[in-house]
Amino acid sequence: MSKIKACIFDLDGVIVDTAVYHYQAWKRLANQLGFDFTEHDNEQLKGVSRVRSLEIILAIGGVTKAEAEREELATLKNTWYVDMIGKMTPDEILPGAKEFLIACRDAGLKTALGSASKNSMMILDKVGITDLFDAIVDGNKVSAAKPDPEVFIKGAAELGVEPSECVVFEDAIAGVEAGKNGGMKVVGIGQPEVLTKADIVLTGLDKMTLDLLDTL
Repeated sequence: MSKIKACIFDLDGVIVDTAVYHYQAWKRLANQLGFDFTEHDNEQLKGVSRVRSLEIILAIGGVTKAEAEREELATLKNTWYVDMIGKMTPDEILPGAKEFLIACRDAGLKTALGSASKNSMMILDKVGITDLFDAIVDGNKVSAAKPDPEVFIKGAAELGVEPSECVVFEDAIAGVEAGKNGGMKVVGIGQPEVLTKADIVLTGLDKMTLDLLDTL
């Protein structure tokens, strides 16, 4: 076995895909404000905080709001989003994710979640895989956004391993950079031409094996 002792997973786009629910909630908000928000527009929000996402959407619609009202709008969007993810089922786990998590644990590797989402626990509970993680570090435990490596560094600390002994699984450019900034190996989930800083890039965890970990 290689020196890898732990795998740290981002949630969105790696284990489940809640991006569709974020998009539907933002689109509903834009429509309520009197303009449309397309899937093409939505590309600008990938890996971006809720506050910054709202700023981008208001700019797209040419709408100006005072700070208090912006906070209300962000909260409203989140309420709709939480309502949608509250209906998630185990069928929404991405292909191979649960199987690879189980394989890691069977091989004696530690597993952690490293996600900016404050709704991580709810999502993991809904899809039934909370018990496959030794540590869960989410938006309730960290203050710095990726590409700051705080979420992954905390994950390693909670697992009791060194950053150099961890592999991060990420689908966003900022997330890949966060893993590298933390001194970790990174497996990108997505397109090689986009996630250029990852050590390897796969289309999903269904393509990941323990043997591949040994090559990192």
